[in-house]
Formats: sequence, C-alpha cells, structure tokens
Amino acid sequence: MAAPLSRQKFLREWKLYFFIVPSLAAIVTFVYYPAGSAVYHSFFEWAGGDTRHWVGLDNFRRAAHDRILISSFGTVSVLVVFNLFQMIPSILLAVLIHRLRSNRWQYLYRVLLVVPMIVPGLVTLFIWKFFFDPSIGVLNTILDASGVKALLVSLDHAFGWGVFFADAPIGWLSQPGLILPSLFLWGFPWIGAVGVLIFLAGLQSIGQEIYEAAEMDGVGPFGKFLYIELPLILTQMRLNLVLMIIGTVGGYGLQLELLDIYGGPGGRGMVPGLWMYNRAFYNGEFGYACAIGMILFGFILLLTFINNRYVRIDK
Repeated sequence: MAAPLSRQKFLREWKLYFFIVPSLAAIVTFVYYPAGSAVYHSFFEWAGGDTRHWVGLDNFRRAAHDRILISSFGTVSVLVVFNLFQMIPSILLAVLIHRLRSNRWQYLYRVLLVVPMIVPGLVTLFIWKFFFDPSIGVLNTILDASGVKALLVSLDHAFGWGVFFADAPIGWLSQPGLILPSLFLWGFPWIGAVGVLIFLAGLQSIGQEIYEAAEMDGVGPFGKFLYIELPLILTQMRLNLVLMIIGTVGGYGLQLELLDIYGGPGGRGMVPGLWMYNRAFYNGEFGYACAIGMILFGFILLLTFINNRYVRIDK
C-alpha cells in the first residue's frame, strides 16, 4: 500500500508536481470535459448550437425503439465475435517470432511489423476499397484467375445465396448479402502489429529454464504453446481483448469509408458508432447522438466486465 503524502514531503518536492499539470490540464480539457458534455447533452434535444431543450430520458426511450440502432448492435456483436478469431494469427506470429533463435531475425521481423504502422489508416482504407472494386479490384482478379469464383458460383446455385453470378463481377460492397463477408475479409491476413508486439512482450518474460524443463520432459513444440506460452500470455490476451472490444464497438471509420453514411446497401454494415455519426452530423440531432454514445459506453463497459470476469489469470 502506498504511503500517504506527508506535508513535509510535499513542501520539499512541490516543484516536481508542476510537471504533471500540463498533462493533467490537457486530459481534463480534451478527454473528461467532452465526455462530461456528452453526458449532459444526452438529456437534451440539442442541435449543436446554444439552444437546447430538456427532454429527460426521451432520447434513451427513443433509442430503445430505434430499429436501425438495435440492428446495428447485432451487426457489431457479430464483428466482435469474428474479431476474436482474428486474434489467432497475431498470437501464432508472435510465437513464431519468439521462437527464432537469432536475435537479429527477431529484430528484423519486429521492424517489418512496425513499418506498416507508419502508413495512415485512411490510406489503408482507400487501398482496401480499391481491392473490393468489382471491375478492377485485386480481389476479383485473384478469384477469377484462380477459379475460386467458379466454385463460389456453383455453391451459390446449390444453396441459393443469390450473390455470385458467372456473367457479372462480384459486388462486394454493393450487395447486401456480401457486406458482412467484406468486413470480415478486411485486414487479411488479420495480423495486427500492436497485438503481435503486445504478445511478444509477454512471451519474452518466459524464462529459458521453463523451456529447458519442458524439453527434458519430452514436451514438443505444440505442447510448449499449449501448456507454457498460451497460459503465460493471458494477461496480454486480456489487454488485447479490451482494446479489440473498444475499437470494434466504438469504431465506425471502416464502415464510413468502405460503405457510406448509411452503412451500405440495406444498411447491412451499419454499426452504432456510424449511426451516432449519422444522427449528429447529417441529421443535426446532437442530443440524440450523445444518448447513443452513452449507450455505447454502457455496452463497452459490459463487454469489458465480462472479459475481466471470465478471462481468468492465475498468478
């Protein structure tokens, strides 16, 4: 337990506390004040100006009957579940890099992971939008050249999907039935640089003597992963889960850039963050958008609690 700050120590070191004042002021101004303003304005009918009208819980009652918002939570829940599986490639790559015997090669792979982070995220989204282009996109070109499209057309005839046709290019972002698959394909091979580096930090804390003891007991590579590495990176896994939940549930930039302000055809790509953005900046309903933001906050808090409750870490 930390010792209480004594009056004598404060008088002796008071100048040091001024170093945290700029950071604290910036956090209060640009983080806590906007959040508090959102909470306050969620109880008003507000169009973003100086005029506001108190409506109490009406914005939240409206949200409870908003079919688009309710549907968007279903969509984002599916994306959260899929993103759980997207963590697997990052874990496997982190383990492979960790097991390299050469420190030089480990450093090289870390650098290769960090380099793509220099590219702005918006540029990455533009590139992926080009990949999904039905006429000149790379994805359709690969599917045509490899014969996979013919297989998809055959499966479409068998199951009656009605999205793949032999005489038409695949409209990944223009057909409602392909919106979610397109969002799943985005980011392939689903290796997040930050996630890999976080897992690597956890793997590096494993002592070499543990591996030596496992080898003496005849434990193979898969056994080392299952009984040593995976249990010992649960702390990092829980951290990545929290970051993934926050990014997936609260994010909307991907859907806004790849689709449109309404979530693409049929609104199949609509997520709560995009609907909040839509209501605020395209419909002028800033008060209602603040209420959606508060609901989003509660949903993220609930998922984070479930994560911390059920992802057990035995010390």
